[in-house]
This record gives sequence, structure tokens and C-alpha cells, in this order.
Amino acid sequence: MKKLSLVSLFALCSLGSAMAQTKADSLRADSIFKSLELQGVEIVKQKALVKSDIDKITYNIEDDPDSKSNSTLEMLRKVPMVTVDGEDKIQVNGSSSFKIYVNSKPNQMMSNNPSEVLKSMPASSIKRIEVITNPGPKYDAEGVGGILNIITHGKSIEGYTATFNANASNQGLGGGAYTTIKSGKLTMSANLNYSYFDQPTVYSGSTRKTLSNISSSSSDIESFGVSDYHGDSKYGSIEASYEIDTLRLLTASFDLYGGSNSNSGNSSVRATSPLTDNHLYSYNTLRHSKSSYAYIDGGIDYQRTFSVEDRLFTLSYKIGSEPDASDSYTDYADMRAADGWEKFLDRLKSQRNDGSENTIEHTFQVDYTTPFAKHHTIETGLKYILRNNTSEDDRYELEVLDSEHSSHYKHRNDILAAYLGYGLKIKKFSGRLGLRYEHTLQDVEYKLGPGTDFKQHFNDFVPSASLGYKLGQTTNLRLGYNMRIYRPGIWYLNPYLDDSTPTNISQGNPNLDSEKSHNISFTFSKFTPKFNINLTTQYAFTNNSIENVVKMMRDTDIPGLKHPTGIDVLYTSYANIGRSQSFNLNAYVNWNASKNTRVYVNSRLRYTDMNDGGTLSNSGWAAFGYGGAQQTLPKDWNISFNFYAYTPSIMLQGRGSSYSNYSISIQKSWMKKRLNLTLSASNFLKKYKTFDYRTTDTYFEAANWSRNVSQRFTLTVSYRIGELKASVRKAERSISNDDVKSGGSNSGGDQGSSN
Repeated sequence: MKKLSLVSLFALCSLGSAMAQTKADSLRADSIFKSLELQGVEIVKQKALVKSDIDKITYNIEDDPDSKSNSTLEMLRKVPMVTVDGEDKIQVNGSSSFKIYVNSKPNQMMSNNPSEVLKSMPASSIKRIEVITNPGPKYDAEGVGGILNIITHGKSIEGYTATFNANASNQGLGGGAYTTIKSGKLTMSANLNYSYFDQPTVYSGSTRKTLSNISSSSSDIESFGVSDYHGDSKYGSIEASYEIDTLRLLTASFDLYGGSNSNSGNSSVRATSPLTDNHLYSYNTLRHSKSSYAYIDGGIDYQRTFSVEDRLFTLSYKIGSEPDASDSYTDYADMRAADGWEKFLDRLKSQRNDGSENTIEHTFQVDYTTPFAKHHTIETGLKYILRNNTSEDDRYELEVLDSEHSSHYKHRNDILAAYLGYGLKIKKFSGRLGLRYEHTLQDVEYKLGPGTDFKQHFNDFVPSASLGYKLGQTTNLRLGYNMRIYRPGIWYLNPYLDDSTPTNISQGNPNLDSEKSHNISFTFSKFTPKFNINLTTQYAFTNNSIENVVKMMRDTDIPGLKHPTGIDVLYTSYANIGRSQSFNLNAYVNWNASKNTRVYVNSRLRYTDMNDGGTLSNSGWAAFGYGGAQQTLPKDWNISFNFYAYTPSIMLQGRGSSYSNYSISIQKSWMKKRLNLTLSASNFLKKYKTFDYRTTDTYFEAANWSRNVSQRFTLTVSYRIGELKASVRKAERSISNDDVKSGGSNSGGDQGSSN
């Protein structure tokens, strides 16, 4: 009995110990589970920056950390099919002839001055950029390279928000604000930006050497100059939408972009004999100029949807104006001439050039899209543009109007267009066919100066086709063909004879015809959260492209030149003489090495063969490469490094300049990323960069160079208030005027599609 009691006691003690251990294990397990529960599970999904469709490639700017500090122009260097060189000239799909839309509506000021406008627009105001490389029939036939469609922030979310930003650098400063607010069925947004540029002194020079046909009127010329430039730009936009009911939407918009600049400089010119190297003449030039520009437009759209999905009817009206003005003064000093050359220097008289241009246009458009038989879609529409251009260029000598060298004229350009498109989508296969007809009426009337009134009519049928096939959920193949046309803008047509530099005389050509380009492309794309690649091969040819042609000729052979002296000068004008063919290979690669690390490359290789059907020809390879890396660090720090380089571009009469650039930026965010601070630097190891261009001909060789400050340091601050839950709902179709080829500042547009 006693033994049993001891055994029982031992058993009870063992049981108690086991229960205590079990309770301790249970408490430890609860503690572990609670710890796991507190830690939670973090699910990380990387957003794809690029996606591909049958007719476009989209880059999501807002998902790129660099967008918080960079301008829209800087972000363009990352966009597939787009290149931006060291002088900020833009090419799309290998061509400098392209059009820019904002929220699917054309913006003529951006198309004419893309570098200046996009440089002043902060990327933080942009949601995404679409590169439409194979525009369908609903788009105007203008634009060989394609269309850049810049989509600003604006999807169907609710509430209000306001973002303020400011930046300062060694070359200027700027600031802006963006806000959205909703009240009932009415939603409004506003965007305002201001930039001031103060460019450090630029050094430039040129040489011209006579190669053959040397005579007593021939000369070799060398010049050197310095200049200073400063200016400002303002951009503002207002958008509003009113939802009449669930099927009807009314939208309106107003855009204003403008600015002014001032330039002053001096240069020295010296000419020698190509035979003896003796001094022929020399002089100094003092110049001062100021200019202003603006782009104003407004539009209204009525959109009607239906119970049938994807059926859409849209009515649109748009009015726009683009006034420009310039005023320049030129004075000459220290003029010296050898015997026989005094007559030439007598032409160098102080003068003033006062110019103004304006375009006013009204556009009416109707579009209708409807699906049928499950897999098919039909789209059709009509469009009418009434465009009136005016140009006045006045020259004064000693404050007296020189009517012989002044020019006033009017240019009416009316366009009637109709299009029909067909789409098919069956499982992994998709296709589009389209045909657009455009009738153009040009009526030119001269009010003052040389020129004969004339009228021209054009009838163009513009086909397009594309095929797409999905190899998988993330892999696509696309084959496309399109024909594009270019109508010369007022810059190319203006017959005003500019001989303010008497050895380099230029003039527009009012008899230019529209140029036509044919493009065939094949694209492979694969976009996954980890790895993105887009490869595009393209063959393009043009038989009548608008080219600027430089000739050496006696100034007595230039019609309308006042007081010619018989010396050899360079005369530049435009003509439909370009015959070019090119092969392009574009490659975009993005690798998300981890959730915090991204590496990317955007590149292009191009071979171009050009000729004028006569004595001028040129061919060769050109390459562009942009690459970089981004790293996200703890506590909302980000760092990025970028590098790009390009080889000289091929032109009909020479080549462009090579260039390279590098930059680094560091970002820090606070207050749940409402407050952002960014410090960036580019070319910080070398202050100056030099650009050089060469023009060659049978009779001469000319070279131009410029030395600019490329070193840049920038500090950017942005702050956001409110919660963005609503923004302007936009009509799915709207007016898109992208039919005019512009000159001068259009991203190297004077080279047409040959760049």
C-alpha cells in the first residue's frame, strides 16, 4: 500500500511537470504566433513601366522615381523609340518630324518648340507618355516619326489635391502648381508652371573654305563670337468635365503657353584669299534681339456612349492662335577692306528687323466607333480645318523702312478629311486596316515685297495597316505599314530674303509640295514585372522630302538681293529634292534586378542613304544609347545614375555632332512622401561641351561649332496636400491637328525626316 502511494505520488508529480511544460510550450507558441501576427506579411509587386499595344508603346512616367525631380524632356530619354541629343533636339522613331499631343489633343506650340516647352514642364505633372508609331486613319496624315501623346494626371478618382514644386539651378529657376477639385458632377483641374533661363556665355565660330572654281570673288572666311541668352516661359491649362448622365459627357479645356527671350552678342569676321592667303576684309558685328511667342487654344467635346460596349459618338470643336514676334538690331564696326572689296563692306549698314507671325485656326470634327459581330470594330469620322496664317517681316535701315526687302503675306490652308477604319480581334490575333482621304487648299496672297499670288490643291489617300499576335500573356509580335505626309509650314514657305549676314543668305520657298514617307516596321515585345524588352526594326523611304540646301553662288544670281557686289556667298533655301531610305533598329531593355534595383537601356542604330537625284548624296551609320540604374534605399531615399551618348547624325550635305552626357540624382521623401527633396548634377566633372557641324559641297566646305556650359546642378522641392480621389474625366475622342510640318525650332525640323 505504501509502495502504491509512492508510485502514485511520483506519477502525480510527473503529470504536474508535464502539464507545466505543456503550458510553457503553449505560452511560447502563443508568443511566437503573436509575433508573426504583428509582423504581418509584406506583398511586393513591381509596377511595369512600359507596356505595348498594336499601335503604340506606353511609358508610365509617374511610376519612375526620377520623375519627381526631372523635367519632361529629361524623362523622354528613357522612353522607347525616342532619342534626345545633347542640344535637346528630339527624334521619334528615328525622325525629327513628329507631332505632340497633350491628353490626346494636338498642341501646336509643343510640336513647333518641343525642347523649350518640355524642358520647362516638370515630369511630376505627367502620368504617362504614349509613343504612337503606327497612327491609324483617325489621326491626321502628318508626322513621319509618329506621335508623342503626353497624358497628364487625370483618371476617375475622387476628392481634391494640390501639388506645389520649385527648383533652382546654376542656369535658372522655376516653380509650379497642379490642383484638382470636384463638386457634384463638375470636375476641374488646373496646372500652372513658370521657368526662367539664364544661360551662361556661349562661344561659337565658323569657317568656310573654297574648294574649287576659285575666282577673284572667292574668299575663305573665319568668324568667332560670344553671346548671352536669358528668357522665361509660362504654361497654364484648365480642364473641366460635366457628366450630364451616365451616357453623356461634356468636356472643355483651355491651354496657354508663352514666353520671351533676349539675346545679345558680338562676333568678328575675317576673310582671306584662297589663292594667296592675303587679307580681303574684316569687320565686327554687334547684335541684340528679343522675341516673344505664345500658343493659345480652347476646345469643347461632347461624348455619347451607348449600352453597347465600346460604341462611341463624339462631336468636337477647337479654336487656336499662335502669335510670335521678334525684333533684332545689327550694327557693324571696325570695317577694313583690301582694294576691290570696299563695295562689299558698303553693304554692311546698321539695320533693324521687325517680324511677326500668327496662325488662327478653327477645327470641327465628328467621330463614331462601333463594334459588330463580336470580334469586329468600325471607326469613321469627318474633319474640317480652317487655318489662316499671316506673316510680316519688315527691315529698316537708319530707321527707314526698306520695302524691297520687307515681306507681308497671307497663307490660307483649309483641309477636309474623312477616314474609315476596321479592327479585328480574335483570341491571340488582332489587326487594323485604315484609309484616310485629305483634300488641301492652299491660297497665298502677297501684300508687300517679292512674290506672286498662287493657289494649290492636294488630294492624298493615306493607307495604314497593322497586325498583332500574342505569343503569350506578356509577349507580342507586331507588323505595321503606314504612309505619312508633310505639309510645309509657314517657316518653310516664307519668301522673306534674310541677308542680315551678307555672306550667309537664306530664304523660304513658297512653291514647296507636301512630302510623303512610307514606313514598314516589325516589333517584338515582352513585358514582365522582372524584365522588359522591346525590339523594333523599321525600313522607311521618302522620294520628295523637304530639305534645306546650301549652295555657294554669286550674290548677283540671287533674285531680289539688294545691292549685290558679285562676291561668292552661301545661299540656303528649301526644296522637295530629298530621296532617302533608312533602316532602323530600336532596342529598349529594362531589368528589375530586385524590388529596389532597376537597370535600363534605350538605344537606336540607324543606317541612312540620301541623295537629291543629282550631285548631292550622303550615307552612313548613326547610333544612340541611353542607360542608367535606380536604387531605392531605406527610409525613403533614392539614388539614380544615367548616361547617354550618340554618334554624328547623317545629313544630305554633311553630318551633325557627337555628344555624351552623365548625371546623378539623390532623392529623399518625408511625411508619407508628401514632401520630396531632390539634388541632381550633370556633367559635374567638366564645365563645357563643344558641338560641331559640317556642310560639304563640290565647291566649298563649311564648319560651325559652339561651346556651351553643360555643367548643371539643380535642387528641387515639391509638396502635396489633400487626397487625390477625383480628376477630370476626358472624352475618349477629341480633335487632333497634327498636319503641319514646322521649321526652325522643330527639333531640327529643317532637316525634315533625314536626320
